[in-house]
Amino acid sequence: MINFECDYTEGAHPRILEALIKTNFEQTSGYGKDAYCEAAREKIKAVCETPDADVHFLVGGTQTNTTVLSALLRPYQGAISATEGHIATHETGAIEATGHKVLTLPCENGKITADEIEAYCAAHYASGTSEHTVQPGAVYLTFPTECGTIYTKAELAAIRRACDAYDLPLFLDGARLGYGLADPNCDLTLPELASLCDIFYIGGTKCGAFFGEAVVIRNAKYKKDFRYFIKRHGGMFAKGRLLGIQFGVLFEDGLYFDICRHAVEQALRIRKAFASRGVEFFGQSMTNQQFPILTEAQVNYFAADYLPEYWGPAADGKKIMRFCTSWATKDEAVDKLVADIAKMPV
Repeated sequence: MINFECDYTEGAHPRILEALIKTNFEQTSGYGKDAYCEAAREKIKAVCETPDADVHFLVGGTQTNTTVLSALLRPYQGAISATEGHIATHETGAIEATGHKVLTLPCENGKITADEIEAYCAAHYASGTSEHTVQPGAVYLTFPTECGTIYTKAELAAIRRACDAYDLPLFLDGARLGYGLADPNCDLTLPELASLCDIFYIGGTKCGAFFGEAVVIRNAKYKKDFRYFIKRHGGMFAKGRLLGIQFGVLFEDGLYFDICRHAVEQALRIRKAFASRGVEFFGQSMTNQQFPILTEAQVNYFAADYLPEYWGPAADGKKIMRFCTSWATKDEAVDKLVADIAKMPV
């Protein structure tokens, strides 16, 4: 069985394994106050071209989202998100459990627009009863979105302007950031993306690490006491050096970008194979997630040898299936899938 279910089925890149084994018996301070975490912070600040940023390491995405949004929001505020945003669909009410409402906006291809954000905020303050409703306190984006699309430089810059108009911090969830930057149509560099966000994070769990997310805080307003929020949300990892070592390896010699590019190249081979058979796709993803719309017979055809993820129903009884590649997807696995796509029933 070849697993295309998600991008965290494998362990970690071999270079991370080597580094963890090599340093296993070293004694270091805990809670991220070690030389490996500090070295990783400097590498991340350098590649993001954000020398004045604060960098913090947490273990997972939901933990990171709840910690960051708790730090950004006042008790009466909520976070603006796409209806398909990760915090709105895949986190079991984690944000609401912290006392903050997710304020969802309709989205197209997983994305919200600056105009929608401005209209929502304008309507809130013009209502005459704004203090009786949850105040928009931050904007949350995912890059890539849940359906694999990305924001262009112009779209993100416009959202930045909308945030500035209403004094809203912009928080970007980058659990799959490397795969988004590897999209062949992406016109954003990592430094450009960093310059447009108040806080964002670089995903490791889905991009070559055993676990870990690196939070980058650019806006000085949100730096103070952030470690208190980390501790309060159970994110202050005692053996913090395990996070620092992993991110130190990922951001050495461009490894993070190389392995994410590999995943996207493999995904686009799969996309091309399905497209050549006349298969339509859900959304417009050019990242490591591909969403072919298949008949029941086609789904059953692949079920014997492959494990994609069922994404949802489509018209005419068809199914949206997600084939997700990763940094570790092997050529031979994609070769076999491409060959089988060529033989699948019409």
